[in-house]
Amino acid sequence: MPTVELHRRYERSLLLVFCVPWGWLAIAPLKRSDWLAENLLVIALLIVLVSVHRRFSFSRLSATLLFVFLCIHEVGAHYTYAKVPYNQWWQALTGGQSLDQLMGFQRNQFDRLVHFSYGLLLAYPLREVLLRVAPATGFRGYFLAWSLILASSAIYEIIEWLGGAYIGGDTAKAFVGAQQDPWDSQKDMALAALAAFIALLAAAGVNYLRQRDLALEWASRFKART
Repeated sequence: MPTVELHRRYERSLLLVFCVPWGWLAIAPLKRSDWLAENLLVIALLIVLVSVHRRFSFSRLSATLLFVFLCIHEVGAHYTYAKVPYNQWWQALTGGQSLDQLMGFQRNQFDRLVHFSYGLLLAYPLREVLLRVAPATGFRGYFLAWSLILASSAIYEIIEWLGGAYIGGDTAKAFVGAQQDPWDSQKDMALAALAAFIALLAAAGVNYLRQRDLALEWASRFKART
């Protein structure tokens, strides 16, 4: 079976596996209206990916990174980002030790984790996309991927602002998840940018040591077979 078809099958398998936690976490979320708001972009993304599935395919690494990020996001959508009980989970695992107290956290940090994960997990797939649609090789490809992570983070913060202003009430507070931090948006964008820098630097380092660009090889191979 051609390599591209194997990867397409892998992507379809990931989609089916993702439906399991998505369906489970869709049952009785903490706030249904917030869950719906958080899933609008997820549904739009999945529709786009399924629509272009025959013409565009991620590498297994990129598809897996995207899968992991969406699973993390769905946990936040179920509980609302500001109320994910990660500290209680940690206490259950460690016999009562508080992670928040140990780390000196003054607020629920799950939303920070998701924004950091956005840059860390999606920068590599985004660069892979750029290699397919634009002549973005070398430093330019890494820089454009980093720039798009930062730009998309800013766009999401604007969507949060507009959505929060339109929705209003407790649902708006849950959707925005600022937890009374006036610098919440700036911190979220900074974390995504930092994580993307780390991910792309690691990818560049691996490519340099191996003297080959794995993402470019995949993009070129896919072009050749489609």
